[in-house]
Amino acid sequence: MHLVSPAGWGRLPRSPGLLLFMKPTQPSSPSAYPRTYPTLRTFAALGHPNYRLWFAGQVVSLFGTWMQSTAQGFLVYELTRSPAFLGYVGFAAGAPSWLFTLYGGVVADRVPRRTLLVVTQSSMMALAFVLAGLTFAGVVQPWHIILLAFMLGIANAFDAPARQSFVAELVPRADMTNAIALNSTMFNTATAIGPAVAGLTYAAFGPGWCFILNGVSFIAVIAALLAMKLPAFHAPEKRSSAVSDLKEGFHFVLSHPKILTIMAMMSVVSLFGASFSTLFPAWAVEVLRGDATTNGLLRSSMGLGSLAGALTIATLGGFKYRGRLLTAGTLAYPLFLFLFSGIRYTPLSLLTLVGLGFSVILVMNLSNALVQTEVTDAVRGRVMGMYTLIFFGLMPLGALLAGSVAARFSEPVAAVFSASVLMAAAIGLYLFAPHLRRME
Repeated sequence: MHLVSPAGWGRLPRSPGLLLFMKPTQPSSPSAYPRTYPTLRTFAALGHPNYRLWFAGQVVSLFGTWMQSTAQGFLVYELTRSPAFLGYVGFAAGAPSWLFTLYGGVVADRVPRRTLLVVTQSSMMALAFVLAGLTFAGVVQPWHIILLAFMLGIANAFDAPARQSFVAELVPRADMTNAIALNSTMFNTATAIGPAVAGLTYAAFGPGWCFILNGVSFIAVIAALLAMKLPAFHAPEKRSSAVSDLKEGFHFVLSHPKILTIMAMMSVVSLFGASFSTLFPAWAVEVLRGDATTNGLLRSSMGLGSLAGALTIATLGGFKYRGRLLTAGTLAYPLFLFLFSGIRYTPLSLLTLVGLGFSVILVMNLSNALVQTEVTDAVRGRVMGMYTLIFFGLMPLGALLAGSVAARFSEPVAAVFSASVLMAAAIGLYLFAPHLRRME
């Protein structure tokens, strides 16, 4: 097929699958593909060279991240046999976001985001190698994992605001939603594959190799960041205190009801929904009578559904009625969680998690895209810092809550409790926040 390709590429027959390996001779056009080619619009952001580097590096790195996350959870459960301890690790990983994420957003608006990301990614790589060393030496203890999870949380508190806002430097606004959707695509590709491979690797060779592979995977994203050709960074002309910068960011959010509504919704999702996956190791053993491989399959199935959802959003491109689709996702999410809570047959559980993952990504991806669309560049880092704080800051509390309910009652009771709260919130959102459905 012949198509009109990005500026500088000419009129050539090219497959979007080759975009990662092609270099334009001129800067990309404001939108990498015209709307007359909806299939190619799925990959529009890949028409921009810096985003291609980012995409390729992140795919490799996230694959390793999910291998470590899956192996670490099962290792903790093997060491403690306690679902509550899974909550403790989740709490340790998320607690630093309360202390540092808002300041991380300020830093992301003050320094080159690429430099900040290189520092945070290098720190995460070092922590992965430390955990691998402790595991191979046979001395790893639960408190080691909690401490390293806390340190990883500190790195994430600075990494996440920079990463969320960095996309604006890689693509023009016309391709922002597509880029965010492709970010979710690569994240969930790794989620679909990494945990399954981690389960097999764990069973065959032990958790240490999962941690080693994660450490090595960070090299890809660091190399991609260093290879990018970005415009010179210009520090903000107005130098004010971090507190003043934060006040400005808070005022922006409070004066925009749409952003405020989305952040309130994400608070509930993070506290009662997103943290539920910390119970997967216990669910695999206690509910489904499985092992490390089952744990990996649970995560991968949810990731597969999320991948399908992300590709759907990417294909739709800059479509209208994103608010309506987001509202539908908030209703579908608890419905699938209710179904999952009552199933004891592993293949059917995996199928239900595909639907759960699809609805989850509708909520998370579209929330991110709509906030990024509404926010101005001047406060983007700070607003995304607040968004990240809400999402990751409430997760540890949710992990503690889910682990505590599961330990006191059972894992299925914890699932029903989470689904009930999510459904009540979704109905309330539908009844009392009609402006959300009108967002395009």
